[in-house]
Amino acid sequence: MPQEQLLKETPIFKPMIYQELLKKTEEYVNQFYSEHPAATLLYHNQKHTAEVLDNTKRIADHFQLADRLFFIVSAAASFHDTGHLIKSDEAHELKSVELAQTFLKSIGVNEEDIEEIKKCILATAMPQMPETLTEKILCDADLYNLGTSTFKEKNKLMRKELEAISSNKIDGITWRASSISLLENHHYHTQYCQLLLDKTKAENLSDLKNKQQEKLAKVKPTEGLAVGDEEKLLSNSNAPAVAKPPKIKKKDRPVKGVETMFRLSSSNNIRISVMADNKAHIMISVNSIIISVVLGLIIKNLDEHKNLIIPTMILLGVNVCAIIYSVLATRPKVAGGVFTKEQVEDKSVNLLFFGSFYKMNFKEYDEGIKAMMSDKDFLYGTLTKDIFWQGKVLGRKYKLLRTSYTIFLYGIIAAVIAYAVATIFF
Repeated sequence: MPQEQLLKETPIFKPMIYQELLKKTEEYVNQFYSEHPAATLLYHNQKHTAEVLDNTKRIADHFQLADRLFFIVSAAASFHDTGHLIKSDEAHELKSVELAQTFLKSIGVNEEDIEEIKKCILATAMPQMPETLTEKILCDADLYNLGTSTFKEKNKLMRKELEAISSNKIDGITWRASSISLLENHHYHTQYCQLLLDKTKAENLSDLKNKQQEKLAKVKPTEGLAVGDEEKLLSNSNAPAVAKPPKIKKKDRPVKGVETMFRLSSSNNIRISVMADNKAHIMISVNSIIISVVLGLIIKNLDEHKNLIIPTMILLGVNVCAIIYSVLATRPKVAGGVFTKEQVEDKSVNLLFFGSFYKMNFKEYDEGIKAMMSDKDFLYGTLTKDIFWQGKVLGRKYKLLRTSYTIFLYGIIAAVIAYAVATIFF
């Protein structure tokens, strides 16, 4: 169903009724957790459910969901992990769906709403494959902590929970490998979470990889392992299936270091460009003054001093040429000011340069810039492209300035010599 249709959908119940239903649902789930304590659930507990519900409401508010959809996604968030409290061979999502369906029917929620709530809960099963906006919101709310500073703490609780459930110790290398695999394969489904959380998630992944490499470097083949027998590092028959630790040859480039590099390069280019403009301004000012003096004092007296005609023409020619090249160095060059969706899709447009969008309306530019910010390769590629073209522009500026200064340097010498010769010999 299109997102626009979801946002404008007319609720079956009145808004106040949906608010009452949500209040009853939250109260029931809180009571259910209180009546079903589980000492092994160090992560999937009532606190986690409350956090997911808060995250869900925050994201739903961003999208300004209608009351019906707000109720659906919030009710699904309340019930999504209740299945952990019931011992069953089924996946906990299926048990959560059963519990939700039984309760929601008892308070008069219609079948259509219940079906959508069930789909939202089932969408949180790994790997997540949500389809509707409400499903995407719940999936992102459930794994919200992957892109926050609390990830490390939550990850430790998750490990302790699995150890408590399986009654087996999970070694650090195995667990970090599993966490790295999760972060690498996960992506947020809503643009809101992509913009808000992707950067910190990348930092969490980088920290995990760096620590994993440090730990793997300390593992010696003589410690009960044959060379190349990495599988023994992961042998844990009762532990949950996890990915094999990746072979990390080099440390990932720090995200902050990359951003610092881009920031310094861009600011340096801007400073150098300002210096070039100042040099051009000096050259234009000096030559303009000389031209004014020559026109005011010498040209009107050429009838009396015909021997100075050639030196004067040389001096004026030098001044005019120097000014021309200085003006060309500072003369702005503006592009078409329009980009297409195809250019955004193939990542060929530089959205950081005003010449690419100054004729566009805000909505079109906003869509393009959000698409760029949600794609790390597109974003860093644009920053790289922007610095590259700044360098090209600076190269052209300084080439023209050098020509201007060279003309002035040798031209003024030639003019002085010409004046001297004309005065002495003629």
